[in-house]
Amino acid sequence: MLLFNPISTHFTPKPTVHHRNLTVFSQIQPIPIPFTTTNLSISDESLRSKGFNLHSTITDLNLDHLNSVFVAVGFPRRDTEKIQIALENTDSLLWIEYQKTKRPVAFARATGDGVFNAIIWDVVVDPNFQGIGLGKAVMERLVTKLLRKGITNIALYSEPRVLGFYRPLGFVADPDGIRGMVYSRRKNKK
Repeated sequence: MLLFNPISTHFTPKPTVHHRNLTVFSQIQPIPIPFTTTNLSISDESLRSKGFNLHSTITDLNLDHLNSVFVAVGFPRRDTEKIQIALENTDSLLWIEYQKTKRPVAFARATGDGVFNAIIWDVVVDPNFQGIGLGKAVMERLVTKLLRKGITNIALYSEPRVLGFYRPLGFVADPDGIRGMVYSRRKNKK
């Protein structure tokens, strides 16, 4: 599991609410946003000029075509009805459509509690379009979108062969010794 590691800022909490002998400190602090529309690796205009459209809703997203991209990068084929349910329960998503074919060529989504935590899932780029910055484009925008909501605990799962892609985007493996765990059903041996 990788965690997003935003640049730290010094924060001194100030009392905000007094109730009898209890003082509650505000936990809201300035959030450094590493990507803005002026420092993205590729601008929206540049994407459009290269024949790509950026989308942030599932409107016009053909789930069969998205599933084809999943399969092309090595994910198992998924039931499109289940993909629909997953996307309906997704807090933020971004996908890039190739204008000539009207098909998705890059995709990423995040789920979470909408306040503190998010996990990024299903980051894919069609192999025919890899290496031109589309994965970075969706990740930069997705992370920025989450940070603007105030979400700073952003995690993702990654295969070892692509860790190098996520590190320059601010993700670190096992920060401060924190390790992720996943539930794994194992069949009982007889």
